[in-house]
Amino acid sequence: MPQPDHPELDWRDGAIPVSRAFDDPYFSLSGGLDETRHVFLAGNRLPQRFCDGFQIAELGFGTGLNLLATLLAHTGPGHLRFTSFEAFPLPATDIARALQAFADTAPVADDFLAQWASGARLLRFPNLTAEIIIGDARDTLPLWNGRADAWFLDGFSPAKNPELWSPALMHEVARHTAPQGTFATYTAAGHVRHSLTEAGFAIARQPGFGRKRHMTTGQLQGACLTVSAPALPPGTDLT
Repeated sequence: MPQPDHPELDWRDGAIPVSRAFDDPYFSLSGGLDETRHVFLAGNRLPQRFCDGFQIAELGFGTGLNLLATLLAHTGPGHLRFTSFEAFPLPATDIARALQAFADTAPVADDFLAQWASGARLLRFPNLTAEIIIGDARDTLPLWNGRADAWFLDGFSPAKNPELWSPALMHEVARHTAPQGTFATYTAAGHVRHSLTEAGFAIARQPGFGRKRHMTTGQLQGACLTVSAPALPPGTDLT
């Protein structure tokens, strides 16, 4: 029997992990790394905003793909902080299998996997320190002392994992967002956008990745930073 904190998986095409509990893949079937770069990096205007001490926070660590994309994108000076909230951490063997699909992550994946396999949840890299907080985000986020400059909202589909998109949790996201702080998420579900608006974000619906027509970005009201739409990848279908 698997450990209760390790999710049971099915593997689509032998390479894409799908959660049995939520019946949802861990990343886009059209290209997980490209989706991360479009939604979470471009959606938060990163890496342009990176500076020393810049704090990223994330709901849903999954395979660590967003962390690795951030490491690859941060080629300038300054040390970043990355905090992710994950209820059901994947074992290193499953993460390694999933990451085989993304050759671009090879320069940073081995270091990450070695630390993760050792049981470390405070991960140290030359220009970034990541803390993965294990537990239900509804319990752990309210206790977090940090405030994010940029949020990656990357839980499973709101229709299949509504707890990670609840109005109460979106208010906690806002409460733990720094001035001029932003968020990006792949979903454009109306109730999620409503919850984020009620929490204090000025939101915008943006072109989504691949076959997804829309995604959502936002910024705390009263800040002066404008979040522009990310560039569309070739072949994006907006019909």
